[in-house]
Amino acid sequence: MTVLGLIDKCVNMLREVGIKSPLADVEWLASDIFKCRRSELALYAHKMPTHEQVDRMLKNIKRRLDREPLQHILGIGDFYGYEFRVSSDVLIPRPETETLAELALGFLQPLTSQIVFDLGTGSGCIAITLAKRCPGLKVIASDVSESALNLAKLNAETFNAIEQVEFREADGLAALVEDEQVDLIVSNPPYIPSGDISGLQPEVRYYDPHLALDGGEDGLQFYRLLAAEGQSRLKPGGKLMAEFGDGQESAIEGLFAQAAWPNVETSNDLTGKPRIVIASAGQ
Repeated sequence: MTVLGLIDKCVNMLREVGIKSPLADVEWLASDIFKCRRSELALYAHKMPTHEQVDRMLKNIKRRLDREPLQHILGIGDFYGYEFRVSSDVLIPRPETETLAELALGFLQPLTSQIVFDLGTGSGCIAITLAKRCPGLKVIASDVSESALNLAKLNAETFNAIEQVEFREADGLAALVEDEQVDLIVSNPPYIPSGDISGLQPEVRYYDPHLALDGGEDGLQFYRLLAAEGQSRLKPGGKLMAEFGDGQESAIEGLFAQAAWPNVETSNDLTGKPRIVIASAGQ
């Protein structure tokens, strides 16, 4: 069997069980095994893979057939042009969250010597991206999961951002010490209603940590916390930016308005859906 034959066989296996984008998934797995770029696979099309390569490929396809996310199999997830280590201990970085990073950078880059608090850092993708793009930035990155923090630290070391990012194991705003204030709070908190988790696609339901998904009965548990206590943690003129789920914008805007934030707005993601709440503290 040639490499092309192996690829075709694997694509058909994924297609038969309804995996979305079977060709792209197989190409990513094949490029990992054959140590080449996806665009270079055509150069290998008529070559004969080794028995070891065939065995590894089929084992990885079996994992994908079991609906294990492609990023877990490869061990990396792309975010904002960087490849972050990922595992079952952290949420896989999503394209929607890049909008949050983009908005945060737009606020931060004109400033100097800023301090950011990344609540629920997971893989560290937001914290590290901001640090890489803003050399003078200090980031406090917190998570309640020790395993997630260990992975985030590895990512920070890989990207030479460990001097800019301070990792703290804590729940919510407890990561900030008394009277500690920052210029920006960013967060992609859990926002799935508890009862909806069982209906999520298998890749999410079985492989993403529920700690990073479960936002309480209505999905708004963390937004109540951020609305009620976040403003006191910001310096004058500071901002809070947090991602939220589909259809939650009105309820979240109401929570921040009720907590007397001077200005609250939402921003859309790349698909045009409301995705980020932006709340501004007073001067």
